[in-house]
Amino acid sequence: MTIHAKLTKTLAFFLAVILLFSLAACGSQTNSKETQAPATQAKPTDTQQNETKAANAADATDTVSGGKTLVVFFSATGTTKGVAQMIANATGADTYEILAAQPYTEADLNWNDKTSRTTAEQNDKSVRPEIGSEKISLDGYSTIYVGYPIWWGEEPRIMDTFAESYDFSGKTMIPFCTSGGSGIGSSGKNLAERAGTGNWIEGDRLSADTDIAAWIKGLNLS
Repeated sequence: MTIHAKLTKTLAFFLAVILLFSLAACGSQTNSKETQAPATQAKPTDTQQNETKAANAADATDTVSGGKTLVVFFSATGTTKGVAQMIANATGADTYEILAAQPYTEADLNWNDKTSRTTAEQNDKSVRPEIGSEKISLDGYSTIYVGYPIWWGEEPRIMDTFAESYDFSGKTMIPFCTSGGSGIGSSGKNLAERAGTGNWIEGDRLSADTDIAAWIKGLNLS
């Protein structure tokens, strides 16, 4: 065998060995990737959850069109105020708080006392407590949420004062109430009768646990 033939045979042998190792390495990498455990789905972060809530709020805002939105509320203990703020946050609405010219004390709110101020007011449908907050212009508002607690099964008489003090023509009026157990009852209808203007729709009793965005969507506002 010539030297040239020996070199050719040796070179061929080394090339075969290199090719063999290359194929083994590729097979090892492929098997490694295929046998890796699938990645678990990451839980949404607080930021992602907040973005979802913001999107839901935006959807709720989209259901109210044709003008600005206002949330009017009277809150003697702060409960109604909290729900009103939730609605304002979900709709991007302005807020207006009805304050009594003579604030209600804890004693005034004692429903067990037959002589308390609120008992006397609720038993006399002609009473109209004076509103102490500065009067608000309703120009530019097309949708108005009206919130209040339920006292003795009805709206507080100061809400009757509010209803009779403004012209709600061309506006969609949405009453809502807070209560430990009583529903909204006839209070929304009572306010509509006192006002005499506005498109008053049926309201609901809400709480801090209410899904406000879902509730607003359920109103089917256009």
